[in-house]
Amino acid sequence: MRRRSLLELASLAVGSGAMASLWPGEGRARQTSRALQAPRPLRKGSRLRALNPGTWMDPDTDFNPLVQRCEAQGWILEVPEHVRGQWQWFSAPDAQRCQVIEQAWNDPTLDGVLYVGGGWGAARVLEAGVQFPKRSFWSLGFSDSSALLLAQWNAGLLGAIHGSTGGPEEQWSRTVSLLNGAPTAPLQGRALRAGIVQGPLVVSNLTVATHLIGTPWFPSLQGSVLVLEDVGEAPYRVDRMLTQWRSAGLLNSVAGVVCGRFSWKEDDILPGDFSMAGILEERLGDLGVPLLLDLPLGHGLPNQSLPLGVKAQLNGNDGTLQLLR
Repeated sequence: MRRRSLLELASLAVGSGAMASLWPGEGRARQTSRALQAPRPLRKGSRLRALNPGTWMDPDTDFNPLVQRCEAQGWILEVPEHVRGQWQWFSAPDAQRCQVIEQAWNDPTLDGVLYVGGGWGAARVLEAGVQFPKRSFWSLGFSDSSALLLAQWNAGLLGAIHGSTGGPEEQWSRTVSLLNGAPTAPLQGRALRAGIVQGPLVVSNLTVATHLIGTPWFPSLQGSVLVLEDVGEAPYRVDRMLTQWRSAGLLNSVAGVVCGRFSWKEDDILPGDFSMAGILEERLGDLGVPLLLDLPLGHGLPNQSLPLGVKAQLNGNDGTLQLLR
């Protein structure tokens, strides 16, 4: 996942409570708790705030289309000036980005945050010590922001949605349905390994998640339906990352695996190299669990939204992934 191409692809298209520990043991214990509650569905008057946890973005970025999308739902979107800030390669120093995220999470008048921008830097915010209060809270993002989504779910907090604020209306409508608590249609992929399984979704960019392995923010994959996507990584680099996951034993306990879009430059492939589909099937096809490829999500269009931690059914017979409510 190359930093500048990722920034371009992921950029925008159109009161303190008790703190939850982010250490893996505690977060994983909460993940299996029946007491977990999803955030309250958004309604007219719900308030959201845009945050940029990573690389600085063009100060002339027009947020009006996103503000209008939210207004059409009756939601109020705040776009603070610091979203357009710049400090070296980031929107602000690590400690400041950490602070604005915590302020948003601890603001009782807010119902959620939209992570905008891209590039890299979200993991630096985690390193800076960001802590989430003990409440489920809507957060929408993908790409580099996957680090924050994974950390949120590892802390046992529902509400993280892997998805984009941009894209066509059909894509945005699915995100709106998730935020409103409405049903969503199954997503169609290409079945490679048969079987039907259910489990909580763990959704991430592969490169971002790989760089969280061994940190306090990498969630348990026990019994999960793992969904991965990436951009700008040639097949041999995807092979290298998945080999690390296999060698670390991270894929031994998943219920199933789904691959979204994996896009790269053709000149990254040399004669005799594996194809991307070949790498994904070879590295993931012998796990003994259902496997889907080509789910319509990730960098590019469409990038259909999926919530972390919500139970889903992976059908390796017909190639579908369906949320269970």
